[in-house]
Amino acid sequence: MLWACILLPQLALDAVLRRLPDPDPPLALVAGPAQLRSLHAVNTRAAEAGLRAGMRLTAAHALLPDFAMVEYEPQAEARWQRFLAAWAYRHSSLVSAQWPGCIVLEVRASFRLLGPWPRIEARLREELAALGFSHRIALAPTARAAHVLAGLSDGLALPHPGAMTDYLDRVPVRRARLPEGDGERLQRMGVRDLRALRALPRDSLRRRFGLPLLEHLDRLYGQADDPLSYYAPPDHFDARVELGYEVESHMALLFPLRRLLGDLCTYLSIRDGGVQRFVLRLEHEGAHTDVEVGLLASEREPAMLFELTRNRLERVRIAQPVVALRLLARELPPFVPASRDLFDLRAQQTQPWPQLRERMRARLGDEAVYRVAPAGDPRPERAWRRVDGDETRIGAAPARPPRPLWLLPQPVPLRDPQPRILSGPERLESGWWDGADARRDYYVLETGQGQRAWAYAAPGEREGWMLHGWFA
Repeated sequence: MLWACILLPQLALDAVLRRLPDPDPPLALVAGPAQLRSLHAVNTRAAEAGLRAGMRLTAAHALLPDFAMVEYEPQAEARWQRFLAAWAYRHSSLVSAQWPGCIVLEVRASFRLLGPWPRIEARLREELAALGFSHRIALAPTARAAHVLAGLSDGLALPHPGAMTDYLDRVPVRRARLPEGDGERLQRMGVRDLRALRALPRDSLRRRFGLPLLEHLDRLYGQADDPLSYYAPPDHFDARVELGYEVESHMALLFPLRRLLGDLCTYLSIRDGGVQRFVLRLEHEGAHTDVEVGLLASEREPAMLFELTRNRLERVRIAQPVVALRLLARELPPFVPASRDLFDLRAQQTQPWPQLRERMRARLGDEAVYRVAPAGDPRPERAWRRVDGDETRIGAAPARPPRPLWLLPQPVPLRDPQPRILSGPERLESGWWDGADARRDYYVLETGQGQRAWAYAAPGEREGWMLHGWFA
């Protein structure tokens, strides 16, 4: 097996920066009790001003009076680690997030599908950069060795066990991720690297440091199996973004909305599924507003979902300031991509029908776009029925004489003194059972201006025409 470790050196900070439209101004994550506030992490501009992790908040304000502060939340950091584990699941079926601040995944089984390691590494880095997370990546035959190597040198790849052993022997004990601070104790005792540590008697090490140190060494060098806890993706998507300020306009919500939908589509690609219904929740102080987005078919295209959600969001009146956004998707059916011709002649500016239909529903409303199916009633105004969704199969229409393309909502008198009869009559007698009795003789007429009209008169009559439709 070959394990890749993705080390996330500033996971909590990146989780905050990726939701900001402008992540460049000085910013710091703050933690600790109210009397002893300190900096947990700082961005690049804050570090350039002299701020650093571990600094007291009062000292930081003395160096830089004006910088943004965000509360550090360990639960949010763990949630984003699980999200990245879900993202890594698309590249490997064996993914573990049991160590804080990193993801390990087995990649040898993916070589046949995704290509050699350099190609996989480039793909991982490209997608992580698009998601907005800084990272370090290393490759080794064991998961623990990849974890150690990622902390030593970004991009280091040692696929052969012999090369891995030689490199690990030179690793300082303080950087070998030994359990419970054993690295510091060994360093003070004069044990500098792992080669010297392995040369010591195992019984003495077990008595002084305990069994976990020996187990770590054996699993690090591949001399014992490493029982990792593997990630299993959840069956629903639930993500939340705190804005950090009150928002009263739709425009300020678009950037975090785009991030949320991008994360949703990343999750859907992992499951090889789509989404057909989800809820965008606008959270206020003590209340919330739900924006429901329903589609006729499952989709997972980020640009399309963003456009549809934005259109529905713009139709919602924001009565109270928004302090957070939450996206919940529980209906995640399988995704079936639309079939395309080998030689697709569609112009670049046009859209496929499913995307155009969903955009029209988002702009005009769910009730404004629907399908039409023929009905068995011969009365023209009742000869069709409305069909919602794509599941219902529409059968063939009953055999009838030609019908006009434009049928008027209600018949109106035909204002033409002497129309010419082109065909007819077509006798229609129906509706006696439902109280809407209809007895008409339909004709195809040509008006004085050359238009073809579909009109009817009383049975046996050829005057008092009522216009019911126009032929193209």
